[in-house]
Amino acid sequence: MTTHETRQGTSPIILGFPHTGTDVPPAIWDRLNDNGKLLADTDWHIHNLYDGLLDGVTTVRATFHRYVIDANRDPSGTSLYPGQNTTGLVPDTDFDGLSIWKEGAAPNEVDITERLRDFHAPYHAALAAEIERVKAIHGVAILYDCHSIRSHIPFLFEGKLPDFNIGTDMGKTCAVEFERVTAEIAGYAAGYTSIVNGRFKGGWTTRHYGQPANCVHAIQMELAQSAYLETEQVPFAYDEEKATALRTHLKTILARIETAAHELKAMGN
Repeated sequence: MTTHETRQGTSPIILGFPHTGTDVPPAIWDRLNDNGKLLADTDWHIHNLYDGLLDGVTTVRATFHRYVIDANRDPSGTSLYPGQNTTGLVPDTDFDGLSIWKEGAAPNEVDITERLRDFHAPYHAALAAEIERVKAIHGVAILYDCHSIRSHIPFLFEGKLPDFNIGTDMGKTCAVEFERVTAEIAGYAAGYTSIVNGRFKGGWTTRHYGQPANCVHAIQMELAQSAYLETEQVPFAYDEEKATALRTHLKTILARIETAAHELKAMGN
């Protein structure tokens, strides 16, 4: 099966989509239990939500599901959030802490090694190649990693998640200009809530590639699914009216980041 889809563009911005894929090889599908087969932890419709928002943007999208292997986790298996509930490189449970595998069918170390080679590595090789290509064109590259999650998940966080969750690993993964313009637009968006480096501070992708000193900047946007879905449960249907309103703000964010990138390049940074 194809592990990823790449669309090359001319903008300094690259959109990453590690969690919108729903492909599961038959041999792995047969090991999932009924709960796992719901694929509930997908970043539903996120690639559609961002489609067409910025001319010339590059996109790299994983087509495999995160239950196969999570493309936004450290390949070493190190936790992104030590001491907090989370899911691993190959998850044992869903976001509610419930098993996703049939009894005795959970992936072992051999499975994980094979999936790192066959899925995780090819996706990141493609992403890294696009970052280098874009940087060669512009002298700077900005990876904007696109995510979404249900707004209420007691196993992972208390209360209701803000609509816009901006992650830069406490400012380490991008120049302050990119964090600032993103936070400003999200903060001024009427009817929406936002936070910077709250529960989600940026996954492994953001932390791994974000190297401002090397002119590669990364920022994660985790959207609450209540902001663009009809309902946050099966069938996770896309709400055109909600999505249209949200896309207006996302379009502005991407445009402002692109402008900031050109300004940064002009200053020789």
